[in-house]
Amino acid sequence: MKLNLKSNLFILHLTVLVWGFTGVLGALISIGEAQLVWYRVLIAAVSLFIYFKWKKTSIKVSKQTFFRLFFTGAIVGLHWLLFFGSIKASTVSVAMVCLSSLTLFTAILEPILNRSRISKMEILAGAFIIFGIYVIFKFESDYTTGIIMGLASALCASLFSIINAKQAKNRPATIISFYELTGAFFWISLYLAATGGFNSTMYLNITDLSYLLLLGTVCTSIAYVAGVSVMKELSAFKVALITNLEPIYAIILALIIFGKGEQMTSGFYIGALIILSTIFLFPIVKTKVEHRKLKKIPPII
Repeated sequence: MKLNLKSNLFILHLTVLVWGFTGVLGALISIGEAQLVWYRVLIAAVSLFIYFKWKKTSIKVSKQTFFRLFFTGAIVGLHWLLFFGSIKASTVSVAMVCLSSLTLFTAILEPILNRSRISKMEILAGAFIIFGIYVIFKFESDYTTGIIMGLASALCASLFSIINAKQAKNRPATIISFYELTGAFFWISLYLAATGGFNSTMYLNITDLSYLLLLGTVCTSIAYVAGVSVMKELSAFKVALITNLEPIYAIILALIIFGKGEQMTSGFYIGALIILSTIFLFPIVKTKVEHRKLKKIPPII
């Protein structure tokens, strides 16, 4: 059954809210970030595999595609390690705002990797984001490690997003996600084996197990499938605009759940407002500018 516009928008908002809740779960789970990510990718990959079996979907890909996605999984795994590490070294709010800087990294890296011209508008947006990051650094010096890890996490997210944009033209997003999650599981397992991470800290209490199941299924697999399904019906502009609400939802949820533990200095909120306003307004301004340019192009007779 095809859903109407309001239903699709509601599902997308709910999906983005669930993605925002990921950061909160990262703070609630007591085990280290490496163990946390290991369990997350394992649960998510198994959940997707069950989904494919239920839908009777073939997951066969060429050897070349498998290795490309498998190695991209290393970047995905590193992104999550740094993201959850940022949360544990600072707060959910700091990690989510730093992750928002992936817009800046994408504006720089995408033209370089695709050998295209850098947009002046993207450079301007990047300058505002850099200023917002500078303000946060200035007022939240106690969280320097968390901020650096959050920015590094955004860099990794930007890299695999650019890679996936090319991959998505030839195969379903769920297939890409499954093989990247499998790759992430392998590389994180290798990291844990090399660092002695497979130890007593891997043991889970009931609370951590419940949160991890929620993180791996609802916040990863189910939210991902739901997000992809509505994105087929909504315009890229609407999707981009609503997805930019993720850090805002996450900060609100963190404040509700953790209270004073998530309260930051006024300087942080000024910096966050600069970054989030830039990210939120960027697609609106860009769309208007592109429409104006199209109006100036004379019709072909």
